[in-house]
Amino acid sequence: METADLSHHISRRFNEDLEHLRGRALAMGGFVEAQLAKALTSLYEGDSSLGESVALDDLKVNGMEVSIDEECSRILATRAPAAGDLRVVVAIIKAITDLERIGDEGEKIGLIASRLASMERPENKYREIKHLGRIVSEMVHDALDAFARLDAESALRVARQDRLVDEEYEAIHRQCITFMMEDPRTIRRVLDVMWVVRSLERIGDHAQNICEYVIYMVHGKDVRHTSLEDVERELRAKGSQP
Repeated sequence: METADLSHHISRRFNEDLEHLRGRALAMGGFVEAQLAKALTSLYEGDSSLGESVALDDLKVNGMEVSIDEECSRILATRAPAAGDLRVVVAIIKAITDLERIGDEGEKIGLIASRLASMERPENKYREIKHLGRIVSEMVHDALDAFARLDAESALRVARQDRLVDEEYEAIHRQCITFMMEDPRTIRRVLDVMWVVRSLERIGDHAQNICEYVIYMVHGKDVRHTSLEDVERELRAKGSQP
């Protein structure tokens, strides 16, 4: 009886450790999401100091990644998790790497925004970036929400959004090239805009990666090199099984 009680206590403590770990990863995600929002606001409003402050945030993001990674390593070494528990730890290790990279891209956008603040703002006030920025910000938010709720179906829906991000990126890229050809005086500013949309496209990729880790946690399947259509068919087939 004492052995059973001890096993139950250890199991409960381990579950608490995993939940704490997942909570820390989600807190890092929330911080990175706020960092991206600040970077985009600094661009739209021409706020140089806000853009520079985003770069300082990146140091905190890096510290979070290192600290969470160390905790994951400790759990792997002392708990030797198996099956679903192991998948949770592995998914967190991967997710915080993508979150750190989203932070890096947010830092780039903030630094570019602080530079663009000293230039004349375009008449459309970066409307094309606002649309893409809204899609990508929602992707990050929804990917983290799926991660929090371990919702594979929502994760798959969010992952599909990356195609829309890629299409928007290509359209803005072509538009920027046209602007530079029509008025060479805009080249410097338009090149910076192209770097911003490139960062947003990469953030969309990282959000998609996080969604793939959710599917891995829930279903134990690595879908990184599988088409979304095939993933959807497999999940539907699993759901219809008795």
